[in-house]
Amino acid sequence: MSAPSRFNGVVIDDTFAEAFPMKASRLVITAHTMAWARCAAVSATGFATSVIGCGCEAGIERELAPHETPDGRPGVSVLLFAMSGKELAKQIERRVGQCVLTCPTTAVFAGIPVGAPATAGGEAVALGKNLRFFGDGWQISKVIGGVRYWRVPVMDGEFVAQETTAVVKAVGGGNLLLLARDTDSALGAAAAAVAAMRALPDVIMPFPGGVVRSGSKVGSKYATLGASTNDAFCPSLHGLVGHSELTAQTRCVLEIVIDGLSEAAVAAAMRAGMGAGIALGAAAGLLRISAGNYGGKLGPFHFHLHRLLGAEPA
Repeated sequence: MSAPSRFNGVVIDDTFAEAFPMKASRLVITAHTMAWARCAAVSATGFATSVIGCGCEAGIERELAPHETPDGRPGVSVLLFAMSGKELAKQIERRVGQCVLTCPTTAVFAGIPVGAPATAGGEAVALGKNLRFFGDGWQISKVIGGVRYWRVPVMDGEFVAQETTAVVKAVGGGNLLLLARDTDSALGAAAAAVAAMRALPDVIMPFPGGVVRSGSKVGSKYATLGASTNDAFCPSLHGLVGHSELTAQTRCVLEIVIDGLSEAAVAAAMRAGMGAGIALGAAAGLLRISAGNYGGKLGPFHFHLHRLLGAEPA
């Protein structure tokens, strides 16, 4: 590998983020107001930071104006990711049933049309197909343009749900490591990077605020744990562990994990995140940008930082 490069005083490691195949779906949640649509979306994507412990990874993609939604109301698009289509279908039904059906005035629709060219290799899974039974026999269906919708009576009127949604191939685990001189600098760089990424389509950053502080390594001294703290990037362990990736000047490291509907979407998000950090520069306390990988053994998608930048260092 070549030596690290420097952009606006920020060292960019000559390394790569390693990502893996996932399955994903997009849901469009609408409501009487944007506030209620967002309430449902936040609830439906809660406790969904990592498939390791949550079953799926999910997040809000963006807010939608009335002219962008199937029923002409304010809406929010959410993306959900899992390791298998079966698990994703289970998560969709549970989360929509508990968090969208229950939320005042909401409706839910497939954000990726089943059978559309963009869903090549995808499959249809239940959205309102099973939730309709909550109507206790009073539910009715309507087919519009060849698509079936279910109308379920509820106490504020009716809950409308498209019968199915599409599950498609996706990419999970893109990541950036932001190494900074202190907590404020790391938080500022992470916030700027996440904001830049959220402006792009087809990606989410599933951790709280898009950021994770508890980066992990594979394995542990405890046999029951498959992963443990990434000690090489822990500032408090500098000088104590056998191998530290940090210098004494690096006092805070934050990670951003990216899931996307395509390899290109993840690459674009990582590029935007790095650009935001570089724009702040070393003067703002961001010292270095790196990425996590497992030597290429975890997944087939490798996002090389230098290639993503596509420019000679200044």
